[in-house]
Amino acid sequence: MDIILIPGLWLDASSWHDVIPTLERAGHRVHPLTLPGLGAPASESAEIGIADWVDDATRVLDSLPGEAVVVGHSGGGNVAWGVADARPERVSRVIFVDTVPPPSGNGISEFELVDGVVPFPGWDFFPDEDVSDLDEETRSRTAPLTHSVPARVPTDEIVLTDSARYRIPVTLLMGGLDQETFEGMIDQWGPYADEYHAIDDAEVVKVGSGHWPQFSVPEKIGELINAAIAR
Repeated sequence: MDIILIPGLWLDASSWHDVIPTLERAGHRVHPLTLPGLGAPASESAEIGIADWVDDATRVLDSLPGEAVVVGHSGGGNVAWGVADARPERVSRVIFVDTVPPPSGNGISEFELVDGVVPFPGWDFFPDEDVSDLDEETRSRTAPLTHSVPARVPTDEIVLTDSARYRIPVTLLMGGLDQETFEGMIDQWGPYADEYHAIDDAEVVKVGSGHWPQFSVPEKIGELINAAIAR
């Protein structure tokens, strides 16, 4: 199976480096992405928005010979769901890594702009539940791998138009939530609950990690992706 790996905000293709061997040992062909404008100054990235990231990932899908699995971590989940909406007939499964399918009209989040871009705010910015499994060595090793994000990407509303996306099987690999706990929470999230419940076949699998399992438990996240594809 072809697998498109979409990183979250501030990360590039290299963020999947330690996950890829587990996927390739299962026989999969892996396509990790670095999305447009990452690390570029505002003079080069100001016009790049979430639609451009979706278009870029969709072009990768279009270059492949058949169906593919699309994996999105964190904010990359918005991109993955946008690809599913753009090419529902080409996506065999969408796998969200510690994030949820966004409803149309919603963005990722809002972060501080510095010189017209969104820099990585540092590991200390995030709540303990997100980063407690990243030891100091991992934080020191991975922080230099981060890059600024175009200003519009986190706040642009994603536009979804094809209800065929709901027919695609979906797996949510959630850091600390099992299916029962997750569904009790998402029912409080308004349109996000509506989007999730509209999906015909959605499963939630607890990873037992923080928000960046590709850094803290890369082999496990690879195995969980393989298991989801096998289903």
